[in-house]
Amino acid sequence: MTAREPAESRTAAPTTRTAPPETRTAAAATAAGRTATLAEIAREAGVSAPTVSKVLNGRADVAPATRTRVEELLRAHGYRRRRAESGRSPLIDLVFHELESAWAMEVIRGVENVARDAGLSVVLSESAGRLTPGRTWADQVAARRPHGVILVLSGLDGAQRALLTSRSIPFVVMDPAGDPGADVPSIGATNWQGGLAATRHLVELGHRRIGAITGPSRMMCARARADGYRAALETAGLPVEPGLVRPGDFHHETGRRQGLELLRGPDRPTAVFAGNDLQALGLYEAARELGLRIPEDLSVVGFDDLPVARWVGPPLTTVRQPLTEMAEAAARLVLDLARQEGAPAATRVELATSLVVRSSTAPPPKEVG
Repeated sequence: MTAREPAESRTAAPTTRTAPPETRTAAAATAAGRTATLAEIAREAGVSAPTVSKVLNGRADVAPATRTRVEELLRAHGYRRRRAESGRSPLIDLVFHELESAWAMEVIRGVENVARDAGLSVVLSESAGRLTPGRTWADQVAARRPHGVILVLSGLDGAQRALLTSRSIPFVVMDPAGDPGADVPSIGATNWQGGLAATRHLVELGHRRIGAITGPSRMMCARARADGYRAALETAGLPVEPGLVRPGDFHHETGRRQGLELLRGPDRPTAVFAGNDLQALGLYEAARELGLRIPEDLSVVGFDDLPVARWVGPPLTTVRQPLTEMAEAAARLVLDLARQEGAPAATRVELATSLVVRSSTAPPPKEVG
């Protein structure tokens, strides 16, 4: 018979208790520093795992309140579906804030070039002039599960970003309207340099009263072009006259209307930098209505170098923005991101603009200059 050890000499062996799978929650996973699983999200939401899967896949047969509760938990716990499980459709989603001009066609052409080579199709969406697509668009994208999304002159709100991230659907912003954030991949052009080159060209021709029709102030590209215009004048020692700067919206009719206002005054400018080619063409129309000849009475510079810039009379001097190449770069980037696991490194790519001199610019008329 073995004597018992004194009670005070016994040492209890340490034990580790692990919560059974059926009690683990997403909150516990987050507190432990790991990514919550689909089952844990479902448990915390009080629904089944198939219901969470339906929300992830954009299925319509989920009650709105349930969908909202699940989406909030997915966002709160940073859930990200593994790419191998994403079941991608052979699609790229291409989103425009407006889809009505030759500008958009150049972008579509570039994305199509890359998508075609990759065996993918392109889905086009328009946000009706809004800089952020509507909520229903995000749900539709989640249901389509494309390889990625390209947003042109647009952006995403926090909920939309979280929704796409949780589905492992990468997104790239082309020519972002505002600051997309340091963690959002984006493709742009050297807009400030383009505005500088356009205005400097007019200064070098001898113009001293140089007007501008800018783009929408809410768009970064428009602000950068206007800043380049101002920088060129200041560098040349010329004043930036507020009366010679008119706000625009990148549409033809605005170029015409603002052009008439600029050109009717007694101290009209001898040259105008238009924020894009469509406004420059509107300015052409305003000059014709007032009996002014281009470039004899008025020099005009645009921005974009759309195909029509070569066809109008006289052919338009403009800043070439490599739209097709920008769109190709955006499509290649979104496909690269689709092949990666985990969060992408921040990427910002800017393609160079260049001045294309044609027949719409000349020295100012002697009687005015």
